[in-house]
Amino acid sequence: MSRLHSENHLVSRIGWLRAAVLGANDGIVSTASLIMGVATASAGTSQILVAGAAGLVAGAMSMAAGEYVSVSSQADTEEADLARERTELETQSDAELDELTQIYVKRGLSHDLARQVAVQLTANNVLDAHSRDELGIVDHMAARPIEAALTSAVTFAVGAALPLMMVVLSPAWMLVYGVAGASLAFLALLGAIGAQAGGANVLRATTRVIFWGAFAMALTAGIGALVGTAV
Repeated sequence: MSRLHSENHLVSRIGWLRAAVLGANDGIVSTASLIMGVATASAGTSQILVAGAAGLVAGAMSMAAGEYVSVSSQADTEEADLARERTELETQSDAELDELTQIYVKRGLSHDLARQVAVQLTANNVLDAHSRDELGIVDHMAARPIEAALTSAVTFAVGAALPLMMVVLSPAWMLVYGVAGASLAFLALLGAIGAQAGGANVLRATTRVIFWGAFAMALTAGIGALVGTAV
């Protein structure tokens, strides 16, 4: 006897997961790069802490504002499409039903069956059927500006706090190496967690974040060393 089973699809996490991974990754990379740039320019520990703390606050606020504005734009576009679809459903209901039928035909159904499906779905919730199958707007992918902004700000702050903590814990003579090594370890952990949560390949995701994080830190450290030498 077959049994019904429940499925928890990972795509339902895509909204908050994207913002969380982006925020934490940016927090680690940008703050670690800033710290290393300032440190290689021969600044003292107190100056490095001030720069890192300022980078944490400014970065978290920037991430929140950027996510809110960009996702709000997406939400506005979705709402405009839905408003236009409501109007078309009220004024051109037959044409909209034909359009939905053709969508199902293109997916492999016969015309008669596609028509039956379209009629049945629109009888249940006409706007939901068209928003999902015609516009591609589904609930778990819908824009949520506040959620994205808060997630990015919090995860950026947490990510930025990790390399900043290494400034306090590392001896002055090995500060740059301590921040770099710990930050790469944090990035590897973040890549693994993000990949695991999203069902992606862990090795590929981890390698990707380590490579670009190391590149950003090396570049900033090199610029800091050049500026410090010149000054």
